[in-house]
Amino acid sequence: MPNKLKLGLPKGSLQGSTFELFEKAGYKIKLSSRSYFPVIDDEEIEVMLIRAQEMARYVESKVIDCGLTGTDWTLESGCKVEKIKDLVYAKQGLRKVRWVLAAPKGSAIKSVKDLEGKRVATELVNISEQYFKKNGVKATVEFSWGATEAKCPELADAIIELTETGNSLRANNLEILDTVLESNTIFIANKDALSDKWKKEKIGNILLLLEGALVAQTLVGLKMNVQKGKLDKVLCCLPALKNPTIAELSDKNWVDVDTIIEEKTARDLIPRLKAAGAEGIVEYPLNKVIY
Repeated sequence: MPNKLKLGLPKGSLQGSTFELFEKAGYKIKLSSRSYFPVIDDEEIEVMLIRAQEMARYVESKVIDCGLTGTDWTLESGCKVEKIKDLVYAKQGLRKVRWVLAAPKGSAIKSVKDLEGKRVATELVNISEQYFKKNGVKATVEFSWGATEAKCPELADAIIELTETGNSLRANNLEILDTVLESNTIFIANKDALSDKWKKEKIGNILLLLEGALVAQTLVGLKMNVQKGKLDKVLCCLPALKNPTIAELSDKNWVDVDTIIEEKTARDLIPRLKAAGAEGIVEYPLNKVIY
């Protein structure tokens, strides 16, 4: 039997962004609408879709070798797994997310201290209870099956909820009072998988490509033609990761300049390059950047 790495990918809010990340890393994943077993174009990997809340449990119990989940759910589960790498991306962007304490705007609840004897709804029960204990507050923490933002004020006095932008909380007339926990996507594995030389190397190769794909999401490549007499002026404009690549063209008076820049700077930089003498400027996307 060929070697197989059993990999768990998060089902739910992270699913779309995770599949996109793997595609940029070079892996093509296909999923039918009712299947929990996607097909990946790497015969050495077996993929299973698992909710992020349960990922650590299945990694710990060796049902799967490794998986992607959140710092939050790994801590919440209390499972003994190895965190291999932070991969900072979320549903809507390359950022961390927060579990926040929130209460209705205009209510008497202005801080965690005001929740003594009150009810708080959340999906993150264990960490929330630790948070209240740390703050010396005795509150009743109730598990929420979802739609947590809608539970104030009738069903709960406050909530502890996951937020990336805060838009959903504001839409439900809630204000953030405190940050309970910051979280991001992490790659976890069990000790058995890491003690297996082949699996450890396979995991390392996957992470190399995933990290390269994450780095590339904020960068673009730039190519341009420059007369040698104007090269110094053009180079002064370029905030390159390293020295740009310069190659002579068939016309010995011209060179090709190739570099990588932050995508957010391209809009302002390209007109400056043109004014400095660059011609034939091409901006192109990147799939992976490996340092």
